[in-house]
Amino acid sequence: MSNFQSIVYDTIRKFNMLKKGDRVVVALSGGADSVSLLNVLLTLKDKLHIEVMAAHLNHNLRGDEAKRDENFVKNLCKKSNVKLFCESYNVAEISKKEKISTELCGRNLRYEFFEKLHLEHNAKIATAHTSSDNAETVVFNLIRGTGLKGMGGIVPVRDYIIRPLIEVSREQVETYCNFYNIHYVTDSTNLTNDYTRNKIRHEILPKIKEINPNFERTVGGNSPIFLNAFDFISNQSDTIIERAKTEKGYRIDMINSLDYSVKTTLLSSLCKIHFTELNSCHMEQLIHCLNFGGSVDLPNNIRAICKQNLLRFADMSKEIVPFEEINFSENLNFSYNCKHYSVKEINLDNSKDILDKSSIKGAVIRTRKEGDTFTLPHRKVTKTLKKLFNEMKIPAESRNNLLLVANGSTVLWIEGIGVSAQGICKDKKGIKISITK
Repeated sequence: MSNFQSIVYDTIRKFNMLKKGDRVVVALSGGADSVSLLNVLLTLKDKLHIEVMAAHLNHNLRGDEAKRDENFVKNLCKKSNVKLFCESYNVAEISKKEKISTELCGRNLRYEFFEKLHLEHNAKIATAHTSSDNAETVVFNLIRGTGLKGMGGIVPVRDYIIRPLIEVSREQVETYCNFYNIHYVTDSTNLTNDYTRNKIRHEILPKIKEINPNFERTVGGNSPIFLNAFDFISNQSDTIIERAKTEKGYRIDMINSLDYSVKTTLLSSLCKIHFTELNSCHMEQLIHCLNFGGSVDLPNNIRAICKQNLLRFADMSKEIVPFEEINFSENLNFSYNCKHYSVKEINLDNSKDILDKSSIKGAVIRTRKEGDTFTLPHRKVTKTLKKLFNEMKIPAESRNNLLLVANGSTVLWIEGIGVSAQGICKDKKGIKISITK
């Protein structure tokens, strides 16, 4: 084996990327990195006992050049007797429709394609990321603003994605291709400074290498340290998330007791759970909110609310659906706000949701109104709904969607809370309201 092949083989073994009998699909663009990856895996396939295939996605961003790349890949796979999966998308059109950059759109489509191949063929996907790509990624993350995870760069293995070239440089790739006369195509956009990564590649990294010629190796050595630290802190934050979680939100006192690094990691994880992400500005605002109360508007119409020692997340894009008041009667069935409500007579079972039949005469089903009151059944204390909801920590954004049964301003039953003193069943039979989602 050549030195290049030995490095790749050792990387595969070190990170347990492939095992005997595995299928692997090479993400093949036609460039030097991906072509060398295909070549080295074909060279090692008998030694590793694996099946090698390839995949190409035409983004149609470079006109004739993109078609040239696709044809090159098809011819290469035909000559190498490699099964090829090929798809084509108009990335410019799709990115415009989805209102995202062409780079992000292309990346999303690539990984959707990879996942499809992984599921359909029970295969791992090998991408041609090198140590040079890893160094560029770390510098990019550092410029943009990053934490430990960003400093960790590109992980060698992520689920079914493997990166066998992660310990070889772009220079080593090109030397390998030249030595073995391996042909490849060059993406013209890689030669310009139009994109941020290309500016890093062609302008910033050469300056850094004047100070540290082995910068790529340095980054490669440090990346696992940062990633291991991030994994440890993430595990700590995940444990705290489970402990701090309640039915209505997350306990602020437990979050605020954490070390800053664990706290910020936990908040980032929570936001991802609720389909949003934090930048450094949002993180500062959220931490201030945790300390002093209030709310913070986050991306994707998510609002973080800190109140009554609870942090909760509300989707502000959901409109409040008005509910038309209906007269209360037995054997009602209706739906509202993605829930189904069923009203029927049952034998008394000591449930807090059983209404007395005599109390419902003239009652209606509706949402709350100004002046509504609720009498607690055991304490016989009457409260306004606003005060009751505050004491029970009912989220403000949920209150107008809760259904209730009322006679005038006297509330007999509230969804999720139960019956009032006036509504308690005094007979052997009562009325039950069942709710299903």
